[in-house]
Amino acid sequence: MALTDTPVRNAKPKGKPYKITDGQGLYLLVNPGGSKLWRVKYRLNGVERKLALGSYTEITLAEARSARDAARRQVAHAVDPNAAKRQACIEASIRASHSFASVAEELIEKKTREGLAEPTLKKMRWFVKLLGRDFGKRPIAEITPQELLHELRKHERRGRLDTTNLLRAFASRVFRYGVATARADRDPAQLLIGALTTARVKHFPAITDPVAFGALLRAIEDYQGDPAVIYALKLTPHVFQRPGEIRQMEWTEVDFDKAVWIIPDAKMKMRQPHSVPLSRQSLAILTDMRSLSGSGRYAFPSIRTRARPISCSVPASGGLG
Repeated sequence: MALTDTPVRNAKPKGKPYKITDGQGLYLLVNPGGSKLWRVKYRLNGVERKLALGSYTEITLAEARSARDAARRQVAHAVDPNAAKRQACIEASIRASHSFASVAEELIEKKTREGLAEPTLKKMRWFVKLLGRDFGKRPIAEITPQELLHELRKHERRGRLDTTNLLRAFASRVFRYGVATARADRDPAQLLIGALTTARVKHFPAITDPVAFGALLRAIEDYQGDPAVIYALKLTPHVFQRPGEIRQMEWTEVDFDKAVWIIPDAKMKMRQPHSVPLSRQSLAILTDMRSLSGSGRYAFPSIRTRARPISCSVPASGGLG
């Protein structure tokens, strides 16, 4: 007699495992611990075998019957349902390892071994997160240009034009790596060139007028704020380095005796260490700053935690206007 959901739901554990049969090989195994497991009994090549379908509540009676029928069709075609199930698991595992996110992480690991600067690696990981978990799970070979464009448009609609174009460029790198490692057939991001809005470039020319430069120096001198920001701003006119390099200066990079700041290759775009001579004024600024920041890692630590440097928004602006 075919089962109904009521006896399945009300089945109580006993001292030993027992079965409640449904028909055509399907039965519910009730264990002493209370678990209720769907099983299908079948014969293949004269040998009786069992197929595990899952537990009751996770698999309903109707779903268990549907799975049983599918198993019976496989047996009718001389296919072992257990072998087919294992193969499906293997294929799912392979698809997961070929997802966009997994290929992106593999690329990032490769770039890490090649010595790419940590800030760049951090930005690449941020791009993976921005593209979203659902997109990241997609098999990289199945992603279409339209699907990628849909994901990028979400950021474009928020006005993040620079980020959107950087995301497209990053995705293109991942797809090209996927092609090179035989996980993808094409780069759909390449096909989207011209489809996204490009932000208008706003240039910030250097101050070459002596009067304007003098006004900037007075503004730095009068600035009242975080001491780390003040000293970073004071150091900036004495060294010809990018704001990001100044804010990430570490005390281990500064040789006070030789009056030189050696920026390691990991922080440089060209992957070569760079020596920056330090004037007497620069050394004085750094000496004063060291008396404030103490034995921390960064010369210009964040006001919130000494484990990080000051924000990337300074010393580029420093709130000077």
